[in-house]
Amino acid sequence: MQAAQTLTAGRRRAEELRAAIRQHDYRYYVLDRPAISDAQYDRLFAELVRLEAAHPEIVTADSPTQRVAGEPLPAFTAIEHVAPMLSLESVTDADAVRRFDERIRASARGRAARYVLEPKFDGLSLEVVYRDGVLLRASTRGDGERGEGVTENVRTIRSVPLRLRGTAVPRMLAVRGEAIMRLEDFRALNRRLDRDGQPPFANPRNAAAGSIRQLDPRVTAGRRLDVFFYDILRMEGGPRLAGDMSLLKALAGWGLHPSPDARVCETVDEIFRYHDELERRRDALEYEIDGIVLKVDDLAMRARLQTTARHPRWALAFKFAAREAETAIEDIVVQVGRTGVLTPVAVLRPVPIGGVTVTRATLHNRDEIARKDLRIGDLVRVIRAGDVIPDIVDRVPGSRTRRHRPFVMPARCPVCRTPVVHEGPFDRCPNGLACPAQLKRAIQHFASREALDIRGLGPETVDALVSGGLVRSVADLFTLTRRDLIKVERFADASAMNLLKAIDHAKQAPLWRFLHALGVPSVGAQTARTLAERFGTLDRLQSAGEAALRSVSGIGPAVARDVVEFFQRPVNRRVIELCRRRGVQVMGATVARRGPLTGKTVVFTGGLASMTREEAEERARARGARTARSVGAETDLVVAGADPGSKYARARALGIRVIDERRFRTLIEAHG
Repeated sequence: MQAAQTLTAGRRRAEELRAAIRQHDYRYYVLDRPAISDAQYDRLFAELVRLEAAHPEIVTADSPTQRVAGEPLPAFTAIEHVAPMLSLESVTDADAVRRFDERIRASARGRAARYVLEPKFDGLSLEVVYRDGVLLRASTRGDGERGEGVTENVRTIRSVPLRLRGTAVPRMLAVRGEAIMRLEDFRALNRRLDRDGQPPFANPRNAAAGSIRQLDPRVTAGRRLDVFFYDILRMEGGPRLAGDMSLLKALAGWGLHPSPDARVCETVDEIFRYHDELERRRDALEYEIDGIVLKVDDLAMRARLQTTARHPRWALAFKFAAREAETAIEDIVVQVGRTGVLTPVAVLRPVPIGGVTVTRATLHNRDEIARKDLRIGDLVRVIRAGDVIPDIVDRVPGSRTRRHRPFVMPARCPVCRTPVVHEGPFDRCPNGLACPAQLKRAIQHFASREALDIRGLGPETVDALVSGGLVRSVADLFTLTRRDLIKVERFADASAMNLLKAIDHAKQAPLWRFLHALGVPSVGAQTARTLAERFGTLDRLQSAGEAALRSVSGIGPAVARDVVEFFQRPVNRRVIELCRRRGVQVMGATVARRGPLTGKTVVFTGGLASMTREEAEERARARGARTARSVGAETDLVVAGADPGSKYARARALGIRVIDERRFRTLIEAHG
């Protein structure tokens, strides 16, 4: 009897938790107005996980816990779409937009013609189908009629609800959306891939598509993706919708994330103003767009306009100016990274793309060069999106009658002459820190701003110190003297003393900074902070096993394994010991003070007069805040200095509280 009562109470509490988590997901992903902190959300989620683990019989298919990815998929199955997923006709000139508008107005037969305008997301198009409000399946666009079944992967994306919300939920709903990866997450993913010796993605679109198409859903779950929904392909039951804007509002009401920048207009001039506005804001957005989409708002008019074999007649993509150009490969050089991976890089004839002169583009690895058949002297198409690394799309055929020989990766490291080893498509120098190139990269990382922040240790200085035999490991930085430095050509007495002061200052190292500086695989700055807060001291972290590491929120099995293996290697333990002997004091994580910033996510923008950006972030974290580099749904407070830019504008648009530097100083000084 008691067991039955316990089960009933557990089932009731689980439903309460599921409802609360779904509501908070809706506020976070759809409304951009979170009601609780990340820590509070994590506590609700953890309680639900414990309840379902204790009573497996109460687990439901649409429980938020079921986003956790399962085993790798054998392969993707082809799925036929419930309705054709057509592509849009694309134009780049204003006259084509005017002709489209004239045709629509002629078809309106005297009635007003209104349009809904939205950004044209540069991502991967998906069909997501719900039956009785529960996610049934998801597939890529494919050829428009059939796509790849990626249901298990899409289930891991937090902005895709497993169960629709609201009371007027259709019996069947097939919606179309665009899977994207935000720029900050794209850069973080590429940094992680680089640390692991894997090729980076060329742009966020490729990263989103590659993440959705992973055979192991656990890989998709580990990459932060988002989906913006913008159309209903088919609906059975549910409300009667008259216009596209009411359609978007219905999607939001069901918990499906629409674009926050959708707008209604009635004239072609308004279309041009919207296009120009988004093109100006393009580099300040958190995701890639390549134009705008204009759609007839009236759904009945859409039905009359119908479609061609390929495009709907009631919509048009108005693209931005292309960010690509043609140029020639003048040379191919090979760089050696911090992990020893050899990366071929194309030296290009300088060409302006998107306001920047591009002179180099990564070629990733030997397989990529062979796949694209790239050689010195070839004319190639180069793209650049935002501040993403330029990428060679393909070779322009017929650009040369006689071509150079195919490029061959060197058999020995171009720096230390050690024979390279082949690891799949990659070539790696196995010489470790005995290779000057790897040593230089390791020292640059050790001294970088988010690591020990040793000012004055730029690439040229590091090159001089290593080439002169003064530094053979990162620990040797702490033995440098004035006499050593003034022997180096770059140094005068003043610059030598400035560098020594910076090195001496770095000896007081917060645990997270020291951990990040060591270059532990898979451990970036944010993961280092997480580990420092959980374990408190370097000794505890060094002795932690995989199980203890995996118990930390946000630490998966791959990261746990990398951390354990790093601290088990004698050479790494030796470097840590030498740093300590030479005066480095690794300071344990401090307990954050409680105050008005506790549990808040704070973003800084613009120039601060009384402190650096890094100092301001440290002070905020010391008072219980979490800091971020971009403004989003989770942001609670923005501190604006001089010339704040796009983050300030976005915060105002989202209704996020903004304070100046003086007010921020008052907050932190009043609480310790």
